[in-house]
Amino acid sequence: MNPKRVFFPEAVSRHIQEIQSAPFKSFANEKEAMRFALGILDLTTLEGNDTREKVENLCHKASGYSSRGLPDVAAVCVYPVFARQARTLLEGTGIRTACVAGAFPSGQSPIHVKLAEVRYAVEEGAEEIDMVISRGKFLEGEYLEVFDEIHAIREVCGNAHLKVILETGELNDPSKIYDASIMAMKAGGDFIKTSTGKITPAATPEAAYIMLRAIRDYHESTGKYFGLKPAGGISTPEQALVYVKLVDEILGQEWLNANLFRIGASRLADNLAVALQ
Repeated sequence: MNPKRVFFPEAVSRHIQEIQSAPFKSFANEKEAMRFALGILDLTTLEGNDTREKVENLCHKASGYSSRGLPDVAAVCVYPVFARQARTLLEGTGIRTACVAGAFPSGQSPIHVKLAEVRYAVEEGAEEIDMVISRGKFLEGEYLEVFDEIHAIREVCGNAHLKVILETGELNDPSKIYDASIMAMKAGGDFIKTSTGKITPAATPEAAYIMLRAIRDYHESTGKYFGLKPAGGISTPEQALVYVKLVDEILGQEWLNANLFRIGASRLADNLAVALQ
């Protein structure tokens, strides 16, 4: 593991408040920032009652915002069994097909099962994989095993982008969130992601702040670029803009694109569209 970074919760909260109270750096106003947020959204359905009809409707919604003069979303995120359907429906739109895979949301499966599911999702058409780390192993200090699992999944992904979900609400400590972020990037993740959306708390500005600091530190030491995806519980434009401001302030304009910044949500897209009309 890297040398420990110490984060004081009061100082983190204070810095976040300062960032939120300052004007936007890279956007003229809130509406411009909201248009940007819509264009980097991973529109998501990850429920046990998902059906082919539900996925079809979601894909049509994802590609329908441009007809209203708005940006289409960046990706649609579904379970692997819907990957082929989503990829077919999104063909030619520029919207990517993402899948959760690798024992989502618990991470509690043997590695050969995780690899098989990821391989299946990629073969079915997934262009992006959202995997979740084994939090139990991480909390037990089995860092090498967690690293090796991420690396093995990275290999199976092939050309698909890999987003590594830390499930920050279960890590309980800012330094653990930082360490898990560095580990995920070293192991081959293209993005680090806050949450599965299946526990409380899910995404929080505090967790995102620490992950952004890890991305900045690792970029400064390696020159490599890694993305951030806050996800879980982000449903209002105001909540989305918190994360836009954090990325803009901590990482800068270079990160303000869908290649390095996503927001995962199910209700946010329509709420942004209403606010932008």
